[in-house]
Amino acid sequence: MSSIDTRPAVLITGGAGYIGAHCAKSLHEAGFQPVCYDNLSTGHESFVKWGPLIRGDIADAAKLSETFRAHRIAAVMHFAAFSAVGESIADPEKYYLNNVAGTLSLLRAMRNAGCNRLVFSSTGAVYGNGHSEPITETARCEPINPYGTSKLTIERILADYRQAYGLNSFCLRYFNASGADPQTEIGELREVETHLIPRAMMAMQGHVGEFAVFGDDYDTPDGTAVRDYIHVTDLAAAHVLALKQLLGGARGGAYNLGTGSGYSVRQILETIVQETGREVPHTVRERRSGDPAVLVADASAAMRDLDFRPRHSDLATIIRTAWAWHQIAHPRRASQTT
Repeated sequence: MSSIDTRPAVLITGGAGYIGAHCAKSLHEAGFQPVCYDNLSTGHESFVKWGPLIRGDIADAAKLSETFRAHRIAAVMHFAAFSAVGESIADPEKYYLNNVAGTLSLLRAMRNAGCNRLVFSSTGAVYGNGHSEPITETARCEPINPYGTSKLTIERILADYRQAYGLNSFCLRYFNASGADPQTEIGELREVETHLIPRAMMAMQGHVGEFAVFGDDYDTPDGTAVRDYIHVTDLAAAHVLALKQLLGGARGGAYNLGTGSGYSVRQILETIVQETGREVPHTVRERRSGDPAVLVADASAAMRDLDFRPRHSDLATIIRTAWAWHQIAHPRRASQTT
């Protein structure tokens, strides 16, 4: 006679992706049953290691309803979204249909199932440009692309649902997710990679033709852009902390997730040399339109209210774990770097 799993089940939309999969591992370690719901358009079936995979789209009302019923879902973590800024500018309809309309579909399924707890994957892109540093949650939200606008729209929908329906939610606005699982079980793996650190790793391995530094004339100490990098394992821990608060009766709110410290592109490249012993071949190109000089989060509210404490987000750990993962994810050419 098989034993019944009594762990609270948490639905993870986009659970086969980079951040969703790390959250699944953290949930499993915290005593929850992660249930991954993913259409695998960008996620990886191999990343689903800590619970069942339901292959489905958040626009599929019948599949969602079946999933909530079959797994007795206690709460939801919502990562299913398109997230490429440039693509959102070229094809905004794709982003509003998937990110906004898809979220409305998920929220309807949650209400029908009587599930009223949600942790939402938001972004620092809701703030746009032109803010003093570090950015607090009270800063004006003026996104400059459809991706950021779609996330802010969802945040406003969730505020309305919290007030009208008692569907409580945390909106976690994170800045530059980075690094990989310290046990190298999962990491960043995309068909088209645009993020700085994994692209630098792939340049060292010969998997990308050109690695460019966009702008070396910013008003920063070394002329390159400065960003707040937070380790994906710390992000996952923050999601579990938010979930526990919802289970304890909290109503939620919007919180930044970052470290409060920024690193420049040159600092990233220097740390890669220190941690791997390898240079990153690169060129310097003009700034990209819309890229601010500095983006750093003030995460003091999350530290105060969620007891959030980044433990893996020093730059050396971020680079070391990312490099370990990339040597596994791209093994064929890893030995061919110079």
